[in-house]
Amino acid sequence: MTTLNILEACQLSCVRDDRLLFHDLTFTLCSGQVLLIEGANGAGKTSLLRILTGLRRAESGDLCWNATPIEHSELFYRDTAYIGHNNGLKLALTAQENLRYAQALSSATLHIDEAMAKVGLTGYQETRVRLLSAGQQRRLALARLLCTDKPLWILDEPFTSLDRASIELFESFIETHAKQGGLVIMTSHHETRLPHTLMQKIHL
Repeated sequence: MTTLNILEACQLSCVRDDRLLFHDLTFTLCSGQVLLIEGANGAGKTSLLRILTGLRRAESGDLCWNATPIEHSELFYRDTAYIGHNNGLKLALTAQENLRYAQALSSATLHIDEAMAKVGLTGYQETRVRLLSAGQQRRLALARLLCTDKPLWILDEPFTSLDRASIELFESFIETHAKQGGLVIMTSHHETRLPHTLMQKIHL
């Protein structure tokens, strides 16, 4: 990735069930940076991520991708990959079919078999996703990130259902993505080992 990308949030506020979750939230995230969003359960971390993906609107404030409001930017949706609590996988399809579907919506940067090998799923290409364990499904969602060319990764508790080795693997991919010019926004209750030089933090 050689393009410099910038995500700017200015004075965002969010209300859920008549309760103010956060207000006047402002930050700038540039290529090569990771933003970790911290806070207790119910603080609004997932609500913030949904605003940052464009899945819901903030009560007030502005969100821009490369100086263009995201609601007017086709490039923002093309450039963003989101993994939420739900892995976003088609359970009736095979692992390979899920990755082919993802690649059809993006520029392919890595062969499907190579992406699956990187996350330890070699041999599961023809396995239907509903037959995979929770941890395997999470790793398949990671493989989807690896085999599509999306500079902005937005990850909600990405280490859920993963063992220690898989967490360290996922962290290494996040670090590589940032060092190659990507941007990452994530929530996590897990103590990350990502380099502090890459990190910004927001506490809700």
